[in-house]
Amino acid sequence: MQKAYEVLRTVFGHTSFKGQQEEIITHICAGNHALVLMPTGGGKSLCYQIPALVRPGVAIVISPLIALMQDQVQSLRDLGVQAAFLNSTLSWHETQEVEQALRQGTIDLLYIAPERLTSPRTLELLKSLPIALFAIDEAHCVAQWGHDFRPEYLGLSMLAEHWPQVPRVALTATANAQTRQEIAHRLGLEDAAQFVASFDRPNIFYQMVEKKNTKEQLWQWIQAEHPGDSGIIYARSRARVEDLSHYLQQRGVTAVPYHAGLSTAQRARHQALFLETPGVVVVATIAFGMGIDKPDVRYVAHIDLPRSIEGYYQETGRAGRDGQPASAWLAYGLQDAIQLHRMVAESPTQGAFRQQQAQHINAMLGLCETVHCRRQRLLAYFDESAEPCGYCDNCLSPGRQWEGTVPAQMLLSAIYRLWREHGQHFGATHLIAILRGRRTERVIQFGHQHLSVFGVGAQYSASQWRDMARQMLAQQLLRVDSQGYGTFLLTEQSRAVLQGKQSVWFNQKRRPVQSQHGHANPRPLDPQRAQAVSSG
Repeated sequence: MQKAYEVLRTVFGHTSFKGQQEEIITHICAGNHALVLMPTGGGKSLCYQIPALVRPGVAIVISPLIALMQDQVQSLRDLGVQAAFLNSTLSWHETQEVEQALRQGTIDLLYIAPERLTSPRTLELLKSLPIALFAIDEAHCVAQWGHDFRPEYLGLSMLAEHWPQVPRVALTATANAQTRQEIAHRLGLEDAAQFVASFDRPNIFYQMVEKKNTKEQLWQWIQAEHPGDSGIIYARSRARVEDLSHYLQQRGVTAVPYHAGLSTAQRARHQALFLETPGVVVVATIAFGMGIDKPDVRYVAHIDLPRSIEGYYQETGRAGRDGQPASAWLAYGLQDAIQLHRMVAESPTQGAFRQQQAQHINAMLGLCETVHCRRQRLLAYFDESAEPCGYCDNCLSPGRQWEGTVPAQMLLSAIYRLWREHGQHFGATHLIAILRGRRTERVIQFGHQHLSVFGVGAQYSASQWRDMARQMLAQQLLRVDSQGYGTFLLTEQSRAVLQGKQSVWFNQKRRPVQSQHGHANPRPLDPQRAQAVSSG
């Protein structure tokens, strides 16, 4: 470790390790395998970069994104480290230069994509070299049960076969117990030590609101909480990214879009502007953010429901890496959940994998719908216990519930009768029209005005019915069909409600939490907690 401390000081400019870094680095330098989980900004990179410079040979770093590996290599070169990458952006001549440098032993860290690593040419080259270690970055990509599965990562199982004695370290910022188990299995790390840091980001204020006029809601929130701050806003589609970035530009925000439909040069320009210029906001699909090293991002906002808690946690973790107060704001609605379930139904996945994806969506929706502490619920997903934090939106403004068994029975009964009497399933809009007694064109077309449930729920507005349907979906009293039509089906739990054996409670709508002192976080962090956040 004497050499490790020297590298820490002379190369990276730090005087001491933080959190679990020293323990992890000691473990890897000794030639052992490891599975490392640290929050975004917690210092994962040093856990393999320092052993790479201490151990003899070249360290091979598997990275999923070309832009990410290029940024990391450039950062290391700026520190005087001999680093390189092999990917499709290199010309044949440049590729040969890197390969020649590897043979000459003048490269300490080589970044490479998984599909390039598993090619016969690369395998033959690596087998001729002394290997210091293999670092699998963003290791959750190997887990089919995780939030960002990439089939090309499955080929990395061969590392244990070809190089059983070379240390393998898998690193990720987000994985629950099931995902960690699969990572270990896929990469042959069942017996490896696991280092799991706390998932708590105490400087992030979590707030989730129901969609009304999403763009206007977001704009009002930015004006109230983060005017002039750097932020990241996530949207589901390229079209929504372009529309929202244009909307914010018209209101004087320096906002730039980022998605796979832009050219490589455009994405690079927008990323550089975001990293180098204060107050820039990136509106992006989830293609943006992995590996971004910008400590002063003051907020991350989502205008669509994320696919999973793991993905949401990883994305929100890009805010407040400097340990200062930051915000995570999310707007969601019933249509979000239906659309995500439809996307799962239309995907080529089958069986248990499809069911798992649906469970991810329901867990995320449950986090949005809870009236209890957001942070407590979020940490529980990652098997970490915590007391109510006292500074998420639910803690500052505790939600109230009302007993809604009768309207829940109305909705479930409508679904049941439509199936029993007509053999058909329908979506929320049609069901609500029936319950409210609206003689729409489709209601008349199917003769549903003659159903016994027609008009029984006229006392509730369409908005109230959609709110109840969304909460019933979160409580698994409803499910979206698996055929991709977006219609509602009953569940096993539905029977008990229809039979009067189970009560249903709904969350009461409330106004968004108003921040104190012009910032969403109602109280500043004390220096010790801020240090804990910045160090992971």
